Amino acid sequence: MTISRRPLLLGAVVAAGTLAAGTLAAGALPASAASATGGSHSAPKPTVVLVHGAFADASSWSAVASRLQKAGYTVVAPANPLRGLISDAAYLTALLATIEGPKVVVGHSYGGAVITQATAGDASVKALVYVAAFVPDKGEQLGELGARFPGSQLSDALQPLPDGAGGTDLAIQTAKFHAVFTADLPAATSALMGASQRPISAAAFTDVATAAAWRDIPSWAVVAAQDRAISPDLERFEAKRAGSHTTVVDSSHVVMISHPDLVTKVIKSAATATR
Repeated sequence: MTISRRPLLLGAVVAAGTLAAGTLAAGALPASAASATGGSHSAPKPTVVLVHGAFADASSWSAVASRLQKAGYTVVAPANPLRGLISDAAYLTALLATIEGPKVVVGHSYGGAVITQATAGDASVKALVYVAAFVPDKGEQLGELGARFPGSQLSDALQPLPDGAGGTDLAIQTAKFHAVFTADLPAATSALMGASQRPISAAAFTDVATAAAWRDIPSWAVVAAQDRAISPDLERFEAKRAGSHTTVVDSSHVVMISHPDLVTKVIKSAATATR
């Protein structure tokens, strides 16, 4: 379905205090209470794991996480290391192994590639949710995938930075951050996010994916129709290829910030459908 653009639901700053930049897990109801308030499903609600992408941190999930917690879900929002697809996925795989019970794993942007790699073969992951995300297949590189369709302005907006270990990090030029990444957020909010962005290793765009969890795990996708970081046509292609339940919204790249109710609804749909 297609959702028309809605008024901005956040204030002038992202509620970074709701989520620490590291792992957050709170707000769950006991299983008995959840079953009493959560409808006809008798199975416990899955833990929702929210994985952020490049040039961001876990606070980007604040609005969605708070809504999920109010609905009785346990939420975990880890700090994605942003050091490379294979190593970041290994970190997430190890983290997921510490969480008991069923899980719904959500990835925004580069985080979509990480969850695709990390959850392959994990029977406890019941659903994947891709939010304006990279969704690679086995053997693909994100750099090549991102250039496959027109519409992205990301490559022209990047600047190289030293990583302190002889390698190269990439960040978005602050002057271009609003137009490319956060066009439907207030300028003041965008400026704060640009100033505090977390660079990503350039290796993340050349690493080769070795697994594609969406081939075996049901998936949902949110396509951001006004995305300038990842081409909306690429997002549509990926969702169709993965057979994802797809929602299209008139949004910039940071759809979980500008449309948190919609993203929360999609996550809850995935959690309910796979219980």
